[in-house]
Amino acid sequence: MRLALITDAWHPQVNGVVTTLHELVQELGPLGVDVSVIHPGQFNKRSCPGYAGIDLAIRPYRTLANMLDALKPDAVHIATEGPLGWAARKHCLKKGWSFTTAFHTKFPEILQAALRIPLWMGYGLFRRFHGPSSGVMVPTQGVLEMLASRGFQKLKPWTHGVDLRLFNYHSEPLNLPEFQSLPRPLALYVGRVSYEKNIDAFLDLKFEGTRIVCGEGPLETQLKARYPGVIWMGVLPRPQLARVFAAADVFVFPSRHETFGLVMLEAMASGTPVAAYPVDGPLQVLGGSGQVLGGVLSENLMQAVEDALQVGRHQARARAEKFAWPETVALFKSYLVPVKQM
Repeated sequence: MRLALITDAWHPQVNGVVTTLHELVQELGPLGVDVSVIHPGQFNKRSCPGYAGIDLAIRPYRTLANMLDALKPDAVHIATEGPLGWAARKHCLKKGWSFTTAFHTKFPEILQAALRIPLWMGYGLFRRFHGPSSGVMVPTQGVLEMLASRGFQKLKPWTHGVDLRLFNYHSEPLNLPEFQSLPRPLALYVGRVSYEKNIDAFLDLKFEGTRIVCGEGPLETQLKARYPGVIWMGVLPRPQLARVFAAADVFVFPSRHETFGLVMLEAMASGTPVAAYPVDGPLQVLGGSGQVLGGVLSENLMQAVEDALQVGRHQARARAEKFAWPETVALFKSYLVPVKQM
C-alpha cells in the first residue's frame, strides 16, 4: 500500500504530533505500508505568526497537487488542519479521492488564547475541514464525545503509543551529574512553552525541590525572566530527554486543553509518576476502570504532585505498557480507505 501522509507538523518541530507521526511512519513499514510524508520542509515556508518554532507552507496547492498526482497513492491521510492540510483536502475533493483525517490538537483553544478568536468560530472552521473525511481519528474518548457534541461526524477512536525501548524503565530516579547539586524532589515539565499549556500552574508550585522545564516556545523569554529559580533546559535530543525523564521524581502536566498528552506516557515508561488535572488527556492516559494509574489527578495541582511522589515507579511503568505501538498502528491502518472506493 502506498500511503500519502500530509502534515503541517514535522521535523525539526518538536512536539507530540511530530513524535506520534514519526513513530507511526516507522511502525507502518513492516506492515507493508510505504509512507510518503508531505511536510513544510518541501515548500516555501514562513514562521507561524505569534508561534515561534512552527513553520507553515506558503501557497502550497500547486506543488502539493503535483506531488500527490506523481505519488499515485492508494490511500491519503491528512494529519493536520494547516495550509498543507487544506491544500490536500482541496485536491482530494477535486480528484474525487476519499481520505482520512486526524484531530491531534485543540487549535481552537490555542486561537482563543493567542488571538481571542471565539471557540465557536474555531470549531466551526475545523468542522468544515473534517466534514468530507471518511474517518476522523481522535486520540481519546473524551475528545471524541466533545467533537460529536459540536457536530463532527465519522469520528474514530485512535489512541497513541509510546516507545518503550527509548523510554526504558528505571526503578530509582537516575542520578544525572547535571542534577546532583539540585535539591530533590525534581519536578519536570516537558512541552511547548506557550499559551495553551497552562505552564504557569507548574512554575507557580511552591515546594522544597526543583522545577525543570524542557521545551521552547513563544512565552519562553518572559517566563525565564519571571522564574529565575527554574532550570530551563530548552529542547533536548530524544535520548538525552529520555534520561531526564528517568531522573525526575515526578512529572507535572498542567495543561487543561490537551487531546492526549504523549509526554505523560514517556514519563511513566521511564518510571516517573504523573501529576495532572482531571481533564481530557490525563483522564484517559492515567485512567483505567474508574481508577487512576501511574500518577495522581487533582484540581489542586500541588496536592497531586505530593501524592504522585508516593506512587511506585513500577506502577507508572505498568500503565505506560498499556500503550504499545503495535496495537496503535494496526488500528490506524484499519481506518485507512482507498482513494477511489469501489
